[in-house]
Amino acid sequence: MFRGDYVVTMADVAARAGVTKQTVSNVVSGKKVRPETLVKVNKAIAELGYKPNLVARSLRTGSTSTVGLFVPSVANAFYSEVVEEVENLLVGHGYNLLLATTRDDPDYTRAHLENLTARSVDALLVAGDNGVEQHLPMLAAANFPVALFAWEGDPPTTLPVVSIDYQHAGFLAGCHLRDLGHRNVAVIADLPAHTPRVAGLRRAFAADGLDDRKVFACTSDDAAGGFAAACAALEADPDLTAIFATHDVLAIGAIEAVVRSGRRVPDDVSVVGFDDIAQVGRIRPALTTVTFPKREMAQQAVELLLRAVDTGRPPTNVVSLLRPTLTVRDSSGPARGNR
Repeated sequence: MFRGDYVVTMADVAARAGVTKQTVSNVVSGKKVRPETLVKVNKAIAELGYKPNLVARSLRTGSTSTVGLFVPSVANAFYSEVVEEVENLLVGHGYNLLLATTRDDPDYTRAHLENLTARSVDALLVAGDNGVEQHLPMLAAANFPVALFAWEGDPPTTLPVVSIDYQHAGFLAGCHLRDLGHRNVAVIADLPAHTPRVAGLRRAFAADGLDDRKVFACTSDDAAGGFAAACAALEADPDLTAIFATHDVLAIGAIEAVVRSGRRVPDDVSVVGFDDIAQVGRIRPALTTVTFPKREMAQQAVELLLRAVDTGRPPTNVVSLLRPTLTVRDSSGPARGNR
């Protein structure tokens, strides 16, 4: 750091702390030193405002202290919350985050992957599988540890996966609506990406014969897409009593569609979402939704990678599926005739 026209150096920190430059270097690079020495050096660093030369350190150690993260889009509230969780965890471990989006586009994803490899990150997290499946061989051959998370399709055998049991999540939503007496249920879904969620809901209603005619694919994965799909569902079946949306933003659009049709939520039509993003507890009516352990998922994936970085060994190719829960709020209630 500059103090006036002067750049604070490692030698300055060493002189202030009464230690050698090598000791300061050990502290900066995270090597073990005596606790009392660590306190003195950190105090001197804070007083002088010293900032390590990260470029020089990376050349010396071969480590960039940077982890890459791919998400489909930061416009999706679920992934923006995941990014925050990952970044908080990495900062706590002394790492920086390099963020990139896949935009669910295989060609765009490949270009980003090639660029990221050239920048020599220490490890890479990949969230979501759209646009990524084709590039699994490239990821498996990377010269740094790679882990997948929030992966909804069939997990690969070549890389570790930390994800959610998406089919069980859909089953939880279906059981909730079935227990409330709903049999006339429509699904609005981002297909084919959310096929496991729909399959889980169908499993809950298997005895009642919920079929493909009740599934309405969204033309976009935003509130407008949810609104349009819900309008189509309500028009196709005016006696509909419930809508399950395969993520919360679609559900927000569905609530608007129900209200604009002159119906009430949940008195006439219940709506259940998926993800439990921060805003759904604040809308009216507050949304019943499937809640993901986002922090636990991020923590498992980050720790898996950093352990591989620390040991210099590839991460174990495990598949860890975390269990979701159902958060019941005001948007779901008994079916008409069951009150």
